[in-house]
Amino acid sequence: MIDQKNIVLSGAQIYLENSVISNGSVEVSRGKITKVSKGVIREGPEAIPLSSEHKILPGRIDLHIHGTHGVDIMDATPEALDVMIKNLPKEGTTSFLATTVTMPQEKIEAALVNIAKMTKYSGAEILGIHLEGPFISPKKAGSHKVSNILAPDIQLFERWQRLANNQIKLVTIAPEIPGGLDFIEYLSSERVVVSIGHTHATYQEAMLGIEKGCRHATHLYNAMTGLDHREPGVALAVLEQPILAELIADGIHVSPEMLRFAFHIKSKERLCLVTDSMRAKCMGDGEFELGQQKVFVKNKQARLRDGTLAGSILTMDEACQNMLAFGVCDLFELMYLTAINPAKQISAFDAKGSIAVGKDADIIVLDKNNNLCLTICNGEIAYQA
Repeated sequence: MIDQKNIVLSGAQIYLENSVISNGSVEVSRGKITKVSKGVIREGPEAIPLSSEHKILPGRIDLHIHGTHGVDIMDATPEALDVMIKNLPKEGTTSFLATTVTMPQEKIEAALVNIAKMTKYSGAEILGIHLEGPFISPKKAGSHKVSNILAPDIQLFERWQRLANNQIKLVTIAPEIPGGLDFIEYLSSERVVVSIGHTHATYQEAMLGIEKGCRHATHLYNAMTGLDHREPGVALAVLEQPILAELIADGIHVSPEMLRFAFHIKSKERLCLVTDSMRAKCMGDGEFELGQQKVFVKNKQARLRDGTLAGSILTMDEACQNMLAFGVCDLFELMYLTAINPAKQISAFDAKGSIAVGKDADIIVLDKNNNLCLTICNGEIAYQA
């Protein structure tokens, strides 16, 4: 039986931030990576022997996820968070931002308090909160209920940040709405990552938002003004500027061609994969709920009654497999999109996002076909195929 306090992964390819060790070992003790070396270690009860076809990579970080397995962040219960924490390692996700949706203030506050209270758990780690809405454009609300949208309010945000125990790390906002630019400046001064999203802004308004402090883009191409030859829109501003852009790589939200285009323009340093998944993920076809609206899942698509996409039922593992199958990038580049970039974006790279001595032992192992074999969260085996 493997000693969960001490684990040795041995004999596999190790993907480091700037190189790959072809035949090496990673040693873990008490939740931390203690040694990364060339060569094979086969002895000891803590050793997990791997082959040269296996790949050891940093665990995946999802900066935008609402729910899975029948639960949602907005359920605001410890049980709902526990379901997410225990199931996300099955898709290689070792940490995430718990993402809210535009709902009445009391519902948002209940979710914030619930997340702030969650301090001890075993599985994927909550690194903070992504506040998606309610400070968005009603013209690009997507699956967010328009009646719950609010104007930017600094005092309200300060209250929410207190309730969240300062765990709000990322906020999606439409810069063109009244008060949007001042709110962006305020959030930036508070070292909160500001994301442009759910926005009807023009190209010029988007550029102003970026100038004021937007460093992130919520699901590039989706719920924003698009690429038009006369009205370039938010999408072009995001592609042009050195900000990090989310991609939902299910082939539904964004076509393979546009995924490849984004990677061609932004490269591996300026993109991150997210799932934007909702409670219907892993639940099959049926009728579900997101942000007080009915969502219908069929043929791997989650839509409102009017056909609007309502988040996704995508797993992070499926997103990674799609990126490889669509020819967007290779596995080394993909590591940046799933681990390095998201960790750096929310100032967690000192502990997360790469295989390095002293960092948290958040690790995944893939087989020769890049199928997920093993997930380790903070030094504990959380999933094993």
